[in-house]
Amino acid sequence: MTDDPHTDPYVTHRTLLFTVAYEMLGSAADAEDVLQESWLRWAGVDRAQVRDPRAYLVRLVTRQALNRLRTLSRSREDYVGEWLPEPLLTSPDVAEDVELAESVSIAMLTVLETLGPTERAVFVLREVFEMSHGEIAEAIGKSPAAVRQIARRAREHVAARRPRVRVSRSEQQAVVERFLLALRTGELRDLLAVMAPDVVLITDGGGVVPAALAPLHGAETVAQLLARASRVAAAFDATSVWLNGEPAGRLDLDGEPTTVSLAVEHGRITRIYVVRNPRKLTRLDEPAELAR
Repeated sequence: MTDDPHTDPYVTHRTLLFTVAYEMLGSAADAEDVLQESWLRWAGVDRAQVRDPRAYLVRLVTRQALNRLRTLSRSREDYVGEWLPEPLLTSPDVAEDVELAESVSIAMLTVLETLGPTERAVFVLREVFEMSHGEIAEAIGKSPAAVRQIARRAREHVAARRPRVRVSRSEQQAVVERFLLALRTGELRDLLAVMAPDVVLITDGGGVVPAALAPLHGAETVAQLLARASRVAAAFDATSVWLNGEPAGRLDLDGEPTTVSLAVEHGRITRIYVVRNPRKLTRLDEPAELAR
């Protein structure tokens, strides 16, 4: 073990390792568990035999995250209602790395949920962290040729499902502010004006708090539900925050937090991701550190 823990490679690269695990799992709590397991394994490694500690640690975390993801994939089949990623409070600085911000957005993490565990690992390591096919092969126990094929399939899968238009931070912020203002006033007309006609609302209550069990489609349906929710709450507040590297909203309904992330195209909202499950809302007080 290194005498000074502050110079230990694990400590040096912890933010990167957390980001890898979080992108693979969509859950900060599970990512922290993976990091703890990886730290215990790293503690028993002969450092003299490790030529590239950063690469070694990424491989170690990837393997642990892949094991966890396979287990979670089975348990999420029994999840009550829609499963959404755990939102993270982030600083605006995360958005400076455009590729990182897009990769950790709720919209992208939701798309990654549609990949199999191995495909997700390959996509994250290749497209986000720009690892070579050979490095990924070592991490997941496949040949470089197999990794190349998996990467191509995963890339095509994601491309067909990811948001079609990348909007600027200022445009995203403007739409979020319009949406939150409409929620505060409860004006149906204003909500309809900021939504695309075919908007989709996805809510995650986890069976713990009330939430729609399936996606809701269409501006009229979605606007009426949101307007009603804001009116019936005895105490309601809507504020803008940074979640997962982009402008988003935090709602407080009768003292209980809810997060709202938006997918925006051409100035209108196409998807609304609402997380109400309190088990996923424990990291809204201090910004998470993310890095590539």
